[in-house]
Amino acid sequence: MFMGEYQHSIDDKGRMIVPAKFRESLGPSFIVTRGLDQCLFVYPREEWSILEQKLKALSLMKSDARAFTRFFFSGATECELDKQGRMNLPNNLIEHAKLEKDCVVIGVSNRVEIWSKQMWESYSQQSEESFNEIAEKLVDFNFDL
Repeated sequence: MFMGEYQHSIDDKGRMIVPAKFRESLGPSFIVTRGLDQCLFVYPREEWSILEQKLKALSLMKSDARAFTRFFFSGATECELDKQGRMNLPNNLIEHAKLEKDCVVIGVSNRVEIWSKQMWESYSQQSEESFNEIAEKLVDFNFDL
């Protein structure tokens, strides 16, 4: 399980250090793709396979299913860690997440997310303001803290 928030930076070549606590769980190679809310989603191979099966089960007859599947798979790339524990992100993913020098890497249960520091701070502030409302809505999903 991935959890926690870490501050990192990305260099001019698109390399970013993966938090040491995440490296073992990600494995020697993992998948990075465009995520929702203008971040990147990082999946260990096992989790990516589970997601892949779910996306394959969506009906090709529904335009939303086709669009979502295209969004996820067309942005996906396999990454590996170098000897310094860095991954190399391609330009299209850097542009999608608006990554600049300062980044935030967070653990979100079965995946890792990579955010630009500015986007994360803005998202966090907005989410924090509505946290109680969100928690109340989760009760409808039979979720209780």
